[in-house]
Amino acid sequence: MWRDLLPLGRNQESGGYRRYAWTPADTDCREWFKAQAVSRGLTYELDRNGNQWAWLGDPTAGDAVVTGSHLDSVPDGGAFDGPLGVVSSFAALDELRSRGAKPGRPLAVVNFGDEEGARFGLACVGSRLAAGQLTLDKARELRDADGVTLPQAMERAGYDPEAIGADPERLARIGAFVELHVEQGRALDLSGDRVGIASAIWPHGRWRFDFHGEANHAGTTRIDDRRDPMLTYANTVLAARKKARLAGALATFGKISVEPNGVNAIPSLVRGWLDSRAADQDTLDLVIAEIEKAAVERGERDGVDVRITRESFTPVVEFEHALRDELGRILGGNVPVLGTGAGHDAGILSGTVPTAMLFVRNPTGVSHSPAETADEDDCLAGVTALADVLEGLACR
Repeated sequence: MWRDLLPLGRNQESGGYRRYAWTPADTDCREWFKAQAVSRGLTYELDRNGNQWAWLGDPTAGDAVVTGSHLDSVPDGGAFDGPLGVVSSFAALDELRSRGAKPGRPLAVVNFGDEEGARFGLACVGSRLAAGQLTLDKARELRDADGVTLPQAMERAGYDPEAIGADPERLARIGAFVELHVEQGRALDLSGDRVGIASAIWPHGRWRFDFHGEANHAGTTRIDDRRDPMLTYANTVLAARKKARLAGALATFGKISVEPNGVNAIPSLVRGWLDSRAADQDTLDLVIAEIEKAAVERGERDGVDVRITRESFTPVVEFEHALRDELGRILGGNVPVLGTGAGHDAGILSGTVPTAMLFVRNPTGVSHSPAETADEDDCLAGVTALADVLEGLACR
């Protein structure tokens, strides 16, 4: 499975993946998922939001145990973030069959669409739609860098955008969702454990900062006469780092657009996107307020107008303690429990469905990069752990 999936959407120059939602690379990944389902005799379904499902047992019976993750990527992302969870889910079903396990509850593997948000700027679109956390109006307004809307992209890929929306009946048939994911950090590497259980996801969000200045000639405009938004932006980036560090939080400006984007032109507009996360809501609120204050104050000094828009936000997610504790019992009670600053579909679904997560050791902690990796023995340990969990939950 891994060898078949590995070349799909891979950029030869960077070595990373560009599996963006509703693009040919995404279609190739979806075809791979469907082929895996069909080859195992599983019931394949595509839901109203383009999420893919592969069922062992009756999809309508209810109280299903579902596992899976996503197959899309960030720009030039790694091979493991998302796909490891999907590949491991199919492998775990294979392991259950080899054990002769007899599930008393339906089992399913799911591939949620557009988890990373690389194309339309909003993470977890497929699961947000299903859970009713993304309105139809907002979904229809989502556009990529070329101005293509989400409905247009879906239609071009052969899907019906008129069907999208909340899917409460489907989610009501899920008794538990367990997502396996490569750890995005080094907690397991430092503790020497192959597999861990998630405790919570930090609150996190994305903010767009628009810095409006005045375009002018780079070679003839006096320094004192400039209204340079790049200067305000640069100072805001430095302020974000400082404020986050002081608070024990995280703040990252990882995307920027510039107009008119000329080497010899002072920009008229610099637009930067901030990603910020913290262990608790109060800390995150404090950090964002401090960054916004720093941006506005610097803008006043530079003659630059600063406008800030929160584009997405996910509050802290405490995974259901009963299910989390059950995973610990099934796996022997010695598995470490750890929090994470990364968002996941499991976090989106947690308000509707009992959810839990398993993490597989990442020896470098690197993620969202071509250097992202996990050792094969650790991945196989993750498959075994997931199979144990599925057996414990569905075959009781």
